Amino acid sequence: MTKGKVSATIKTGNEYPPSYEEATADYGEMQAQFSWDDKVIRRIFIRKVYSILMIQLLVSVSIVSMFTFCAPVTFYIQTHPGLYFVSYLTFFATYIALSCCGELRRQFPWNLILLTIFTVSMASMMGFVSSFYNTKSVVLCLGITALVCLSVTIFSFQTKVDVTSYQGVLLVLCMVMLFCAITLSIVVPFGYVPWLHAIYAVIGAIFFTLFLAFDTQLLLGSKRHTISPEEYVFATLNIYLDIIYLFSFLLQLFGGGRD
Repeated sequence: MTKGKVSATIKTGNEYPPSYEEATADYGEMQAQFSWDDKVIRRIFIRKVYSILMIQLLVSVSIVSMFTFCAPVTFYIQTHPGLYFVSYLTFFATYIALSCCGELRRQFPWNLILLTIFTVSMASMMGFVSSFYNTKSVVLCLGITALVCLSVTIFSFQTKVDVTSYQGVLLVLCMVMLFCAITLSIVVPFGYVPWLHAIYAVIGAIFFTLFLAFDTQLLLGSKRHTISPEEYVFATLNIYLDIIYLFSFLLQLFGGGRD
């Protein structure tokens, strides 16, 4: 009697474990769905980053233009250098907060508030520096920066070269910049050396151009290293700094003093 019950149970279709084909029948569809969802999330992330970045750049260009082209503002800024140090301290504090506090930079609206303060302070610093250069130099460097950024962005979107895997090259350039800065700080008190400053500016411009390509490919998420879609503030912060520092080194390289 017991033997009959067991044999009846074995013959029931519900008691057999599923075959490999049955168990993995929906795997391809699920994988395609997850891949599609990731691409949609990544596109939204990229649009969000570049939307915030455009606002940052518009604010920065407006402040730099006001400090450069408006004579009363230029005179006031140049006669009150303490404002530069206030802007620098504000920039440094907000940068540390956004870089080191992961929860804070992901917490809305504090992340955007800190990013706004950071942008205004950084733009004010660049406006103060630009006020000591003639207007033609500032416009020329703004144009070169825009063309370089556009070219690097198109290259990063289209190329198969994985810039994110060349971290060693960026480290070497960073060390060269550090040694040049130390050398300049030692040499300048004994006399200004134009060619040494020009070398430093060229290396700095190359370094931040490569860093712009590196951060752009981190944003795209299609290479070896990537950045989480939750880190849109951090991604925007990095690309914005790359552009601003590129402009500052181009200004040192091509800028002429105000008459």
